Amino acid sequence: MSIPMQWTPTHGEPYRPVPYRPERMPAEESLARAAELRERMGRRRTVRQFSAEPVPEQVVKDAIACAATAPSGAHQQPWTFVLVKDPQVRRRIRAAAEEEERISYEGRLGEEWLAALRPLGTDGVKPHLTDAPALIVVFQQRYWLGEDGVRRKHYYVDESVGIAVGMLLSALHLSGLAALVHTPSPMRFLSEVLGRPANEKAFAVIPVGYPAGDCRVPDLVRKTLEQVLVEI
Repeated sequence: MSIPMQWTPTHGEPYRPVPYRPERMPAEESLARAAELRERMGRRRTVRQFSAEPVPEQVVKDAIACAATAPSGAHQQPWTFVLVKDPQVRRRIRAAAEEEERISYEGRLGEEWLAALRPLGTDGVKPHLTDAPALIVVFQQRYWLGEDGVRRKHYYVDESVGIAVGMLLSALHLSGLAALVHTPSPMRFLSEVLGRPANEKAFAVIPVGYPAGDCRVPDLVRKTLEQVLVEI
């Protein structure tokens, strides 16, 4: 497993603005791109049946790089993306996740939550964790240690990492790959299996790959723009 280089937030440094002059897109092109993006994103679906066929690793890495451009509280970028390709490690993650899911589905979730999940056809068996050729395990960094050894908190961690995951899912979909956001609870086992430091807390497990040839998804309907948009 590769170890990322140490990065220190710009804590306490003075404000140093630089020019930002992006090229303005003509209105016609902007309208066309927005319509195309809306149509393509409208076809995105959460997939639970994956092909074992390998995916181009650079595509996944580029999607992670896109996610890492997300805005974050105080620009502290409180995220770590662990790309898990090793089949043995994925089997360990699946075994631990299914044990937690078994407990959840046998009573920890409660009937109201189980009823909400019923239309999705989910249960405690999680083959996507080993069928998909890769997993992206996203960790949120609750705090960081400066060179002086002092522990300092990150700000708006949940919001920052949530935005990054949304951008990751979009990048994967627009690059032709399928994904699933899996959040077994509790997720402490992920830190243990992947050897993550104490300041990191698992946020989500995202299997990535191509849909299986016989892939099926729930017959769901999304809210319309009119149902989610309020104009004032």
